[in-house]
Parts: sequence; C-alpha cells; structure tokens
Amino acid sequence: MILAERMSHLGTETAFEVLARANALAAQGRSVINLGIGQPDFPTPANVVEAGRKALADGHHGYTPANGIPALREAVAADIHRRYGHDVDPDLIVCVPGGKVTMAFAMLIFGQPGTEILYPDPGFPIYRSMIQFSGAKAVPIRLYEKTGFSFSADEVLGQINERTRLIILNSPANPTGGVVPRAEIEKLVTGLEKHPDVAIMSDEIYSCMTYDGLDHVTLMDYPSIRDRLIVLDGWSKTYAMTGWRLGWGLWPKQLAPLAAKLAVNTHSCVNAATQYAGIEALQGPQDAVAEMVAAFDRRRKRIVERLNELTGVSCVTPKGAFYAFPNITATGLDSGTLQDRLLQETGVAAIAGTSFGVLGEGYLRFSYASSIENIEEAMDRIAGWLKANL
Repeated sequence: MILAERMSHLGTETAFEVLARANALAAQGRSVINLGIGQPDFPTPANVVEAGRKALADGHHGYTPANGIPALREAVAADIHRRYGHDVDPDLIVCVPGGKVTMAFAMLIFGQPGTEILYPDPGFPIYRSMIQFSGAKAVPIRLYEKTGFSFSADEVLGQINERTRLIILNSPANPTGGVVPRAEIEKLVTGLEKHPDVAIMSDEIYSCMTYDGLDHVTLMDYPSIRDRLIVLDGWSKTYAMTGWRLGWGLWPKQLAPLAAKLAVNTHSCVNAATQYAGIEALQGPQDAVAEMVAAFDRRRKRIVERLNELTGVSCVTPKGAFYAFPNITATGLDSGTLQDRLLQETGVAAIAGTSFGVLGEGYLRFSYASSIENIEEAMDRIAGWLKANL
C-alpha cells in the first residue's frame, strides 16, 4: 500500500503509550502507580450519569445537528455568561467529541504548506502533531520555568511574519500547570492588534482549575480579537467526563459554519445521550467540581513538596490544571531514560518532558489527578531509587 505523505507527519500522545505499558506491567502482577495519564480519578457526578441514562431511556438514539443540539449550545452560552459575563450566540458554538476535535479543525482551517502556526512548547503534543499534519510549519513558543512556564509576549509577537496564520495559547497549561499572568496576555493582545490577519486559538480546557486565589483569564475578555478568536473548552476535565467525549469550541462568525461542515465530514455529530448529560453537568449542582478542585489543590501542594525533596529534582509550584513539571536535569539523566527506568524499576508512571516538545527535555510530567496515598507511595519509591542510583 502507498500511504499519503502527510501520515509521516502525524505524531501521538505519549501518555497513552505509557498507560498501555503501565497496564501491561500491572497485568503481570507488578504494583504500578500511574501518575502519567491526565484523567481525574473521580467518577462522573451521579446526576450527570443519570441524565445520560435517562436520555437513552427516553429514546435519544438518533442523529443530532452536527454542531450539537440547540439545548446544549444554549447551555454552553449560559455557562459562559455565568462564569465570565459575556453574551455569546449559541450558533457560534460547535459541540464536538472531545477537545482535540476543535484543535484539529483549527489546524485544518488555517494550516497548509507555506504557512506557519505558533504553539506552546512544552505543550500538549497534539498541537504540533496536527499542525504538521495540516502541512503548516510548527513554530514553538518557548515557555519559561523561571516565570512559572509563561511565555514572553514580546517574543511571541517577534515570531509573527507574513506566513503566520494561527497562534495557539493554553492557560492553565498541560503539561506544566502554568498560568499566564493577565499582564502578559494583555501585552500580547495589544500587540496582536497590529496583526489583524492572525487568528488565535485559546485552549481553556482547564479553565476551572486555578489555585492560590487566581482567576482564570479567558481570551473572551478582549473585544479587539473576538472576531478571530477560537475558544476551546469542554467537560472532560471539569466534570470527570473523559470517556464521554464531549467538548465545545466557540468560533468567530465566519468560521463557525466551516467547523460545522468539518463535523459533518468527520464524525456527523456527538453521541446523542452524551449531549443531554452535558446539559445536566452545566445546569446542575456544581458541588462536585468544587470538591474535585479542592482535592487537586491539596494534592498539588503535597506533590510539589515531595518532588522538591528528591535528589536532583526541583519543581516550581503549578498554578493551574493538575500537573507538576519538575526539572530533573541535576539527576544527570535525560527525560526519556528517567521515564522508562522509573516505570520499569519502581512501577511509577510519569511522562518524559520531551513528549511535549523539544523544549521539554530536562523535565518530567506528573499528574496529581490521583490520590494522596498514591502520590506519597510514588514519591517514596522514586526517592529510594534516586538514592540508590545517583
């Protein structure tokens, strides 16, 4: 078979590969603690599960509009108003099976040979993968540990040229847990006013997970870029609904029909019952969300404390999401080697920083979407291994 050349540019998400390896070790009887996968360890709230079950019992088994049922899009618009005070047209919302779909649609709409798309590095690996798949050149935006893994607005603006079509931003961020300060965002937005042809995709999937009194800064707050802004969010992280596959994108008026057309051509529509569960998640009690975030906050503080006690490891405190991204350069091991040896020799799964871009060398990602008990045991195992091997 002769494959399309573009398939050679398609990457993957290493967290799923490590998950498979961890599961294989567990199947052999090994004790494995998985701090690699970015998935809440809480169940989907019971009221949401019941709404999905009821939708099935009520006969919601058929196709729905490609951009989502009106009630779901209206619920998203109402939630945006509740959280941020912004009025948005539900017809500009396209509901899709997970956040990655909005990413992929944005790359396909803007990316082609001869163009450039800027993306955060270290960053979610699908950004670079889908940029390259689209034919565009992937241009990394460097994130700095010394600023809590924020970018420099001046540097980003300096990377824009006549080939730039799209800039991807992610705050709170995967894999770093970094939150970009409002002042840096405002500087970037002001500079982007001089580049009216450059679109922005703001990945805000962790928007409900900020700590230390920080409020989430949504790019929707800036009217000067609203006509070229794509906002990505969804249910997976906030409501522990990763397996339900439900996300949304808020698109500019001229792009929403294109995103809906891509939906028709790729997945037709989102699972019908899942959409009713999504409505309940947004309109029902939010207690479970607050409880999850409070638990993540406690785990965050503890894992950072334990990581900073490890030989050769230092870790800045993440301000959002549920990831810690410690610097491991002082161990003398590269990220891939340390990832593999920790899994094989201690049974602790973490993800090499290089899985998130070339600038991730020297770091590991740990997810603290796991219990305090698992975190303590994992850190004990790593501490003993480092003491014995360094």
